[in-house]
Amino acid sequence: MAVAAGFLAAVALASQAHAFGFGLEIPVYNTFPNISSCVSEPLFYSCENKTEIKNTCCSPTPGGVVLQSQFWSTYTGLESEGQLLPKDSWTIHGLWPDNCDGSYNQYCDFSRQYDPDPSPAVLPNGTIIPPYHGISVESWILEFGRFDLLDYMSKYWINQGASNSDFWAHEFSKHATCTSTFDVACYGPDYKEHQEVIDFYLAVVRAFQQFPTFDMLAAAGIYPSNTTTYSLKQIEDALKSQTGAIPYIGCGGEYGTDLEEVWYYNHVMGTEQFGRFKSIDSDTPSTCNTTMGIWYYEITPTSVREVRTEPCAVF
Repeated sequence: MAVAAGFLAAVALASQAHAFGFGLEIPVYNTFPNISSCVSEPLFYSCENKTEIKNTCCSPTPGGVVLQSQFWSTYTGLESEGQLLPKDSWTIHGLWPDNCDGSYNQYCDFSRQYDPDPSPAVLPNGTIIPPYHGISVESWILEFGRFDLLDYMSKYWINQGASNSDFWAHEFSKHATCTSTFDVACYGPDYKEHQEVIDFYLAVVRAFQQFPTFDMLAAAGIYPSNTTTYSLKQIEDALKSQTGAIPYIGCGGEYGTDLEEVWYYNHVMGTEQFGRFKSIDSDTPSTCNTTMGIWYYEITPTSVREVRTEPCAVF
């Protein structure tokens, strides 16, 4: 609550200062890695290189298949605390590095383990992941002066049943620590602690904005509805027509008929932060029912809020 109050106060102060023409000193630090050595590197899409990647700061390695994952939820469970879902938008799940052979790593650096409730709690090799009990990642976003980033994440990166900041910490700890372009060594001698954390969150937002699932489905006549169902093929075809590939579509419910998530698979040319994504077909079979209609349920009215009344942020 203290961090949230501090954030609101800072936003209010910034707005007042702008309105009255007063200067306001906001700490702004560069959060991008040093990619100067990448300028002379050969260009290729991850997992499509013909030779060994020697500078792993220039291309995500070995997690060269980058998944941008999103949720469709109808409630959050924390509505009483103001944790609501964005109107007319899916929400961010994360940005995941799968290896080129379909396997994946997780929680790769315990020195940057900020997840208070690791999932899984134990790695496949039996290693126990130590829960984090320190300061919230939200405070680091504020420390770097990225009020704009925190505002966007608070609108579109929504957890269910627990705080948003716990979810953000989980995604960084489980996935970013296994992505080579977020390694601390990639930030050079002027590295500031937690710089790569902010950089990861910015990269997640950039990737999320490349795949506006709600808008792509709506443009194909597929809207949330409590009275109409759609086939899995309709949903897959609508998204493939705009991305060029079939993403993973995830469903829940007793019969696998409740639409819940989508994962966009990509190869990337350059770093995960700034590189160019190329959509590829999912290698994970859909969990959706192929013979029954899929429900794309409407968000519960008390669980949604309007978020498009402000100018779009550019990251």
